[in-house]
Amino acid sequence: MKWKNEAMDKLRRYDVMRQALRNIPAEIERLQKDACALRGATTDRTPVKGGGSRREEALINNLVQRQELKLTLEQVKRWLHVTDRGLLALKDDERLVLQRLYLYPEKGAIERLCSELGVEQSTIYRKRDQALERFTLAMYGYAEL
Repeated sequence: MKWKNEAMDKLRRYDVMRQALRNIPAEIERLQKDACALRGATTDRTPVKGGGSRREEALINNLVQRQELKLTLEQVKRWLHVTDRGLLALKDDERLVLQRLYLYPEKGAIERLCSELGVEQSTIYRKRDQALERFTLAMYGYAEL
């Protein structure tokens, strides 16, 4: 496995995972309100041909969606926690380079970093490689880049 590529992919997904951390609870709440709005399934009728009612199906689907989202939320929290710990292993300038190039990329990031840090482009690329190596080691214990 190319750990450097895995690290870069993780860093590129960081911002959307932070957004998911905010959005998933709101979606769970919306589903909870939808479930409360559904009329209860009738239980006094015998199912025809083994099937249930549409209301019963809607309630079950809603419950399953909420459970899946709760599991996903826990995974996102763990993913972000581990990634944050990997970022903490970096020096300030390394973290800045990775933030500008991967976490929150924007056009002209290299040039902006050059002027902010007072270095040449080659130095930025060298810092990027050092930061990726350190991040990869902190995340996976491997430095094979």
